[in-house]
Amino acid sequence: MTQSHPTSGAEPDPACPVSLDFLGQVYRADEEDLPEILEAMPALTRAKLAVYLYGKSHMHQLGLRVARACEREDLVRVAGEIGSVVHGQSQMKPARPAVPTPAAPAPAKKISLGGSMSKRSFD
Repeated sequence: MTQSHPTSGAEPDPACPVSLDFLGQVYRADEEDLPEILEAMPALTRAKLAVYLYGKSHMHQLGLRVARACEREDLVRVAGEIGSVVHGQSQMKPARPAVPTPAAPAPAKKISLGGSMSKRSFD
């Protein structure tokens, strides 16, 4: 049995509203550069991209970051009630990671060096 490997690179997802090159640019952008990249897009395309990314489990957080650059009305226009949910979640402050609390030390066990009275034999 032979296995074929694509030679032309990744296949575009027909549901993705932007080119693979642009998607890669958004994916690799840091916090400071992303707003500038997103600003260059038409508003409805940006909203479609936010909803598309939000729907991918491995890009959910990136979808929320893109949605922060969108108007609620645009998100609702492209995705209905889901767009409203995406907008609401994008406006929430990210949860801070929980700081682990130090574990309480286990209480010290009492140790007897004398052994049990029932095991002693008295002569």
